[in-house]
Amino acid sequence: MAHTVTAGASRRLPRAAGVVLSVAGLLAVTAASAAVTVAVGRPDRSGHAAAVAVVAASPSAAPSPSATPSPTPTPSAAPTPSPTVAPRPASTLRGSVSGGKHSGDLRYFLLPVPDDADPYGSPDGAMMSMADLQAQYSKDVDIKAVLDSWGFKEAATRTYRTRDGKSEVRTDLRRFGRADRAQGFADNTSYDQPSFGVDGVSNARGYVFKPEQQAYTGELVGIGVVGDVVYEVTVQVQGDPDKALLADAMKRARDRLANG
Repeated sequence: MAHTVTAGASRRLPRAAGVVLSVAGLLAVTAASAAVTVAVGRPDRSGHAAAVAVVAASPSAAPSPSATPSPTPTPSAAPTPSPTVAPRPASTLRGSVSGGKHSGDLRYFLLPVPDDADPYGSPDGAMMSMADLQAQYSKDVDIKAVLDSWGFKEAATRTYRTRDGKSEVRTDLRRFGRADRAQGFADNTSYDQPSFGVDGVSNARGYVFKPEQQAYTGELVGIGVVGDVVYEVTVQVQGDPDKALLADAMKRARDRLANG
């Protein structure tokens, strides 16, 4: 999913057309389609548009959310990395939340992986370096400056796939120095689609991206805030996505951040 940063920097990129399902799992299908933009503003600043590389429809098994451009408009299929399917050991991560302030390992607060799903990469998820975040944007976008303007501290991510192969869910957490800065960052983040309220989740909004064909991926993106953490949940499914899928994931993500 693309992000456009207003306030001195932005990114917009063509979306991958989708993911088709097979007995073996998800297959990435890349094709030309309309650009999607998400704006992230600095405090009291306005910005300009900047190009970004294409992000693949299916996540990489590596912790880094790297992006690679697709020069060909002709659809082509390639198998996605397999998620971790071995029994998951009990996590040793620790974290706590008090008065909306999160401490400890940020990965502790990632949306838990359901029993009927398997994570990509480390079961604990991964911390995101500034290089990981910058890799999502074009070189002329100084995402560090944008994040620093909001008092950014750290970020973490994890993606899992359900064992029936029907959906993939990614959670990104960004922690800020103060709750009001986290709220400001979220309030200044928006996609170039109409937003909708997420059922049962306050202080959150969602966006739906329907595929051009039912064999391709539909995508739901939700953005919310709990204290000093902004959480973003992305759900990918074949065909038109059901908003209830996002609501369920957002509720679980919110509860994890609120209660630890």
